[in-house]
Amino acid sequence: MKVRRYHIYSTEIICFLFVLLFSYAAISKLMDFELFRAQLGKSPLLTSIAGWVAWGIPLLELIIALALITPKFRLLACYGCLSLMSLFTMYIVIILNFTDDIPCACGGILETMGWQEHLIFNSIFIILATIGILLHPNSFNQNNLTKNTVSR
Repeated sequence: MKVRRYHIYSTEIICFLFVLLFSYAAISKLMDFELFRAQLGKSPLLTSIAGWVAWGIPLLELIIALALITPKFRLLACYGCLSLMSLFTMYIVIILNFTDDIPCACGGILETMGWQEHLIFNSIFIILATIGILLHPNSFNQNNLTKNTVSR
C-alpha cells in the first residue's frame, strides 16, 4: 500500500510542476504576445506558420495545465506534457544543428537560459513526464497484472 501512495504523491508532484511550468510559460507568452509572435516569425522553421503557432502553443499549454488538475484527464495530460516537451526539445536540437540564426521564443525567465540549459531543462521535464505516466494509477491495470502472475 505504501508503494501505491508513493506513486500517487509522486504523480501529484510531477503534475503540479507541469501545471506551474505550462501556466507560467503560457501567461508569459500571452502577456508579451507581439514579441513572442515576432520571435517565432524569425525562426527559419516556423516563419510561414508563426501566427498559428503563436496562438497554438500558449493555448495548448493552458489546456494541458487544466487537464493536469482534472483527475479524469491527468494521464492523457501527462502524455501531452511528454509530447510537447519532446517537440520543444526536437525543435531546439534542429535549430542548433541546422540553422545559423537561433531565435528564442521562450517566455519569462526561461528566455534567460542558454540553449544547453534549455536542453537540460527540457530533458529533466521529459523524464518527469515519463515517470508521471509510468507511476499513474491508470497507466496499467495492477489488478490484471496480479491475477496473471498469481494464476501461473
